[in-house]
Amino acid sequence: MAVNARKIAVYALVVFVLYVIITDPAKAADYVQVVFEGISDAAKAIGEFMTWVAHGGKS
Repeated sequence: MAVNARKIAVYALVVFVLYVIITDPAKAADYVQVVFEGISDAAKAIGEFMTWVAHGGKS
């Protein structure tokens, strides 16, 4: 039962993404940019944290 729910959720997400891309490509591009900026910021924060840890946790 859980597998079917997961498949339905994935199909619904794919349909929604395609709908947004087809109906408003500029807005879809904005969404992609926001997602990649978020990923980039998260990676930068993790890198800064690891550098802080490597230096013994000193500020």
